Amino acid sequence: MYQKIIIIGRLGRDPEMRYTPSGQSVTSFSVATDRRWTDANGQRQERTTWFRVSAWGKLGEICNQYLSKGRQVMIEGEMQEPRPYQGRDGEWRVGDPRWRAHRCETRKSPSTINLMPPEVDWLLTFASDVSP
Repeated sequence: MYQKIIIIGRLGRDPEMRYTPSGQSVTSFSVATDRRWTDANGQRQERTTWFRVSAWGKLGEICNQYLSKGRQVMIEGEMQEPRPYQGRDGEWRVGDPRWRAHRCETRKSPSTINLMPPEVDWLLTFASDVSP
């Protein structure tokens, strides 16, 4: 069985890249999606859902280089199982689910247009081909 999740939204903050003890790069960032609708009373409603995303290896390095806060992005990937952890009070908890990116797409912007090779189309796609 296979799961595939697609998230289209805007980055809530600049990506943060770090390295694991084995030297593998991982970039973390949050993506906000908005849902707007009119309820039964005719009132406009809006709900924002936040997703915590991790991109590993070369994909993470590229995301860290080209993505920034407020940038619209499409993430294709999978949900990772929430991991239990022990809080400072000694109680065991389960963390929020995280989303692992396998592919990331964003539009070129004036600030990145000169950084990218000319053969890259108006829609920039980054794909991951390795799993940690």
